[in-house]
Amino acid sequence: MVFKKMLSAFGVGGPSVDTVLTNPNTRPGLALDGHVNLVGGDAPARIEHISVGLVTRVEIEGGDSEYAGIMEFHRMPVSGALELAPKQQLAIPFQMPVPWETPVTDVYGQRLHGMTMGLRTEVAVARAVDKSDLDQVSVHPLPIHERILDAFQTLGFRFKHADLERGHVYGVPQTLPFYQEIEFFAAPQYAQTVNEVELTFVTSQQGVEVILECDKRGGFFSAGQDVYGRYSIPHSDAARTDWAQVVDGWLRETTSRYGGLRAQGYGAPQGHYGAPGHYGAPGHGHHGGRGVGMGGVVAGAALGVAGGLVAGELIEDAFEGDEGDFGDFSDE
Repeated sequence: MVFKKMLSAFGVGGPSVDTVLTNPNTRPGLALDGHVNLVGGDAPARIEHISVGLVTRVEIEGGDSEYAGIMEFHRMPVSGALELAPKQQLAIPFQMPVPWETPVTDVYGQRLHGMTMGLRTEVAVARAVDKSDLDQVSVHPLPIHERILDAFQTLGFRFKHADLERGHVYGVPQTLPFYQEIEFFAAPQYAQTVNEVELTFVTSQQGVEVILECDKRGGFFSAGQDVYGRYSIPHSDAARTDWAQVVDGWLRETTSRYGGLRAQGYGAPQGHYGAPGHYGAPGHGHHGGRGVGMGGVVAGAALGVAGGLVAGELIEDAFEGDEGDFGDFSDE
């Protein structure tokens, strides 16, 4: 018995966990349903708690370098303490709300290059090695996201890459400790003006803040520069606007700032340029008219509990032993 207890402490002959999602596909603001399936080991085990959390890969700036880390950004308890008998089988249901700001991982049925997302299950076992499981999750765009992404495609932009940057967008209400950048190669009609455009969505229950970063081409006698635009869109506008025309207007307005106001890039917050733009239903015109040039992004914002969500900690071991579940999610 003593030997069995010792083996159990090292995870040998202990309980096992397998989380099964009803559907691994979801959208911001919806939920993930599933069951945590437990099977008892060779000896009785006391489970201290069971929780599930969303984890993803985030780019983190540290000094003069940048590196990628695995971050848990949203956690929910599934069960408190319980006793698990030898070989006993338990299936514990859960329904986990997906935060509105959760980044999009899949568009048009394809995984965005550079994006990872998983649901990590943690089973804390008293006096033994904790057990975990990791399941791939696909987050699809909301209708408002789809319309804007469709517009970029219609205008001829080509997708380049997507990633998550640790930090907060200056001046934008934000609860998660990172923001998503979706990068596009410039469409032909903009190619003489910009190299690339980066698109950021910060989504809430009411709508989405759209932040554009346009990277201007440098010339023989001038350096390139970035300019920013910010636009506030309610969810109700998704099906009522000619989005290609709207996005074209945003881009022309944002790039018109070249040679005038210049964004300060990443670092200390700077002032807003103008008032937030808001596009209403057709026939009602454009309310507010001007976009906001984002003065900067506060990269490296402290982690912690924000807006009632567990912002999480860097958990580099989150994907250990589970990379096979993620296919192409391994580092390139």
